Amino acid sequence: MYAYQKIVEQKLQEAVKKGEFDNLPSKGKPLALDDDTRIPEDLRLAYKILKNGDCLPPELVLRKEIRKMEDMLDKIPNEKEKYRQLKRINHKIMKLNMMGHQSPLLEENQVYYARLVEKSGKKR
Repeated sequence: MYAYQKIVEQKLQEAVKKGEFDNLPSKGKPLALDDDTRIPEDLRLAYKILKNGDCLPPELVLRKEIRKMEDMLDKIPNEKEKYRQLKRINHKIMKLNMMGHQSPLLEENQVYYARLVEKSGKKR
């Protein structure tokens, strides 16, 4: 492996001397590197491939759906429809928590009707 690294370093030095790196579009700007330090080394390549393919783990897809649905709650004028939407959100939260890929301490909490009414500023 050391011989390979030596060849790569030599090629890079030759390219620098020829000025091949002088007119790059991002010259002088910081590199946008992904912080993958929290991902286990054996999974980093797989995660990178999935990310480049616009594939998300099912848990993240579900979390995104929950957040979108929660944002829509404020825009629903009818209280009964808000309640129905709230039930859908809680169902998705339950599905997410049942996937069991995380600590119970990090589980999503279900949204309750009283909290919804309080948040929207209406009284029963």
